Amino acid sequence: MSNLETKTDVILIGAGIMSATLGTILKELVPEWDITVFEKLSNAGEESSNEWNNAGTGHAALCELNYTVEQPDGSVDISKAININEQFQVSMQFWSYLVNNNLIHNPEEFIRPLPHMSLVEGDQNVEFLKKRFKALSNNPLFHGMEYTEDHDKLTDWIPLVMEGRTLKEPIAATKIDSGTDVNFGALTRMLFNHLESKNVPVKYNHSVSDIKRTSDGLWEVKVKNLFSGTVKHHTAKFVFIGGGGGSLHLLQKSGIPEGKHIGGFPVSGIFMVCNNPDVVSQHHAKVYGKAKVGAPPMSVPHLDTRFIDNKKSLLFGPFAGFSPKFLKTGSMLDLVTSVKPNNLLTMLAAGAKEMSLTKYLIQQVMLSKEQRMEELREFIPNAVAEDWDFVVAGQRVQVIKDTDAGKGTLQFGTEVITDSDGTIAALLGASPGASTAVHVMLEVITKCFPEQIKEWEPKIREMIPSYEMSLMDNPKLLREIHTSTTETLGLSEKEEAIVPSLRTRKFESLVIEDEYKQLSK
Repeated sequence: MSNLETKTDVILIGAGIMSATLGTILKELVPEWDITVFEKLSNAGEESSNEWNNAGTGHAALCELNYTVEQPDGSVDISKAININEQFQVSMQFWSYLVNNNLIHNPEEFIRPLPHMSLVEGDQNVEFLKKRFKALSNNPLFHGMEYTEDHDKLTDWIPLVMEGRTLKEPIAATKIDSGTDVNFGALTRMLFNHLESKNVPVKYNHSVSDIKRTSDGLWEVKVKNLFSGTVKHHTAKFVFIGGGGGSLHLLQKSGIPEGKHIGGFPVSGIFMVCNNPDVVSQHHAKVYGKAKVGAPPMSVPHLDTRFIDNKKSLLFGPFAGFSPKFLKTGSMLDLVTSVKPNNLLTMLAAGAKEMSLTKYLIQQVMLSKEQRMEELREFIPNAVAEDWDFVVAGQRVQVIKDTDAGKGTLQFGTEVITDSDGTIAALLGASPGASTAVHVMLEVITKCFPEQIKEWEPKIREMIPSYEMSLMDNPKLLREIHTSTTETLGLSEKEEAIVPSLRTRKFESLVIEDEYKQLSK
């Protein structure tokens, strides 16, 4: 074992979409800076960013009903939907910049056009969707959204969903063709390939076990080579902790005051996947419904077309589950060891508040395949069990912290924690996460490099023309950007060719079955 020490300007912990995005932006802004990346696994994008660990929705609030909230007076608040849509537009601009400048290639390998739809049943839900549609369709960000209660039109839009459906209640849907299916795993790998071409060392099979501040104000990171067993200490002026669920433990080890009184609650998930070409060919959209009472927002049921490795499949879910692990490759002790004296009361308060969530997760874990099929049949009445298998999704760690709403409040979303002098930042939370990575990483840069940000602004505007502008308030710029990104990324609004998928994932069905059994225990 060795105790060698190396120095660099920036250390990125975790080779997911967030570190990939931050590293790529920084290399454009200050190419002379030395950046080093450490990743515990053997490849980039293997945890939450992996294409089989998330739904691949380009989250732009086009179909997610939980981003639009009905107020006590009956109106629908669309402010969160507007913010998320604007943030996704930032990602699209950055990806277009990368393609136009030949920094990444073949955008069709990571993004495809796909209609986004919302589908509801029942008088109350139909009335809500109608009000939501009216509020959104008047906004230029949601131009092109359609609404219908017509059964013939619904059959044209979603034949698989409508076939065999007994219409006991009113049904309605919205549809917008400018939605996308995004392979965040492929994009992550592209970005790291680009960074490596710029002489950024990406050290796989290297686990960060500790992080502390040195007497001269630098950050020292303790890293173990999982192959050789060698331990090295690396120091940097700036550290970004982008290790998904693993970020919380490292944030706690940093000792910064901003990391205290924060906890995490892991929520796992299971998708059902269909690869029967006859079934797959009948559906071409991402269709989101309403979450059940007590379900976390990330458990909103949806039926998704997915394009992975140029093949098409269908995913339905997610069914929530519980595992104390903070990562799929994590430890069963992750949750227990995250409880510290400074966040114990916060965690206990959350436990008392979230009994309905706990009950919901227990119920979800106990579901049999047939019970899951019954939920699927609410979307696809004629679904046959033999056509559907299980895929265990990535772990999500929801942030728990003390807020104005009270002690131990469970947060749904993505959060960045930075210290007072901006020398360290940690990313916590979940959806919309990857879709808003560029916006979130620009926030990190603004907070952590305040002295350089003015100097960097011209380059940032070259990469993101709408930087610090509201597209909603600039319809002309919005149209120009939409036209440009659509062309660059190959997102014509015509339907993609149907390419039925003949397989689910690059692992054997026995592995899926084993993961499912472990999750259900």
